[in-house]
Amino acid sequence: MAEGSSSGEPINILVQSTRDLLRPEELVREATRDIVKDEIRRHLEKTLKEDPKLQQDLRDAVRALLEARANEYAALFRVGTATARLGLSALPLEVRQALMKDVVELLSKELGHIVERSL
Repeated sequence: MAEGSSSGEPINILVQSTRDLLRPEELVREATRDIVKDEIRRHLEKTLKEDPKLQQDLRDAVRALLEARANEYAALFRVGTATARLGLSALPLEVRQALMKDVVELLSKELGHIVERSL
């Protein structure tokens, strides 16, 4: 076997990984993408600065979107809670009591850990 011909040698692995890291077409594409994003961002910021009403409308829309998302998550939480309560109600009394005991014990431990970490 000729010297340096094994593809598993450390030098060959290092050279190949360096070639992979320094692919010029990848670097150029990423740099160009970043430049374009920066130009678009600057243009949008300038447009918003020139039109305070539009800027406020955008802020209000984003705030409304965040509120809608929060309401969605709250509703999902309520559905999950109701579903859990329904599931517990459908269990036989002995199983429900044992499960509730385990849940209360688990929550107590977790709350204890949270309190310990916060001190």
